[in-house]
Amino acid sequence: MAGGLPHPVLFAELTGVNGALSKALGVSSAAHIFYTWVAMAILFGIAILLRGKLKMVPSGLQNVMETVVGGLENFVVENVGEDGRKVFGPLCIIFIFILTQNLLGLVPGCDAPTANVNTNAAMALTVFVYYNAIGIMRWGPGYIKHFMGPMAVMAPFMLVLECISHVARPVSLTLRLFGNIRGEEVAILLMFILAPILGTIPIYFLFLLGKVLQAFIFFMLTMIYLKGSLEHAH
Repeated sequence: MAGGLPHPVLFAELTGVNGALSKALGVSSAAHIFYTWVAMAILFGIAILLRGKLKMVPSGLQNVMETVVGGLENFVVENVGEDGRKVFGPLCIIFIFILTQNLLGLVPGCDAPTANVNTNAAMALTVFVYYNAIGIMRWGPGYIKHFMGPMAVMAPFMLVLECISHVARPVSLTLRLFGNIRGEEVAILLMFILAPILGTIPIYFLFLLGKVLQAFIFFMLTMIYLKGSLEHAH
């Protein structure tokens, strides 16, 4: 240990870069892929469990999921309008999927897939392709007007600026989520080293809020991009 920080190998192990479970299964070199599948398995399991126990009067887990989904749907419709219902499914999946991945980072021995830049880049590029595809399907060739600004004389200049802005969006989505989630996991490690157990438990609740917030920010920005592609170009 040098300078108060653990050896790099120990640091990697403690932060979950080579998560214990994934390492035991021989997939430590691609832990983020393994834990992404774990997140999907959890969500599929919940869906199968709820499918067999749906009730007209919800209770328990069904009540929780309906509250989350209903709240997100109302939020989307209030901000996007009725067109928001057409894209709500993917938006809801994005929030729940990212949230599940984020929360895996709080499970001892696991790693959050979103703490790996590759996972976030894949999701950000999917969002980029999706909202542009929605815009093209909605407006056809006229979608190019979204990149040309309100004044014809400024169209060539605005086209360049808008293209740069849109290309920067997946980069921004990727790095924002990666930086926050990885930063939280490193902070948890440092807290555990400086004040084991009792000093770390309170910070878990703070980071739990942070992980929910980061999932919501990704969801909200995706919603804003979709809203822009659905709106008429000025």
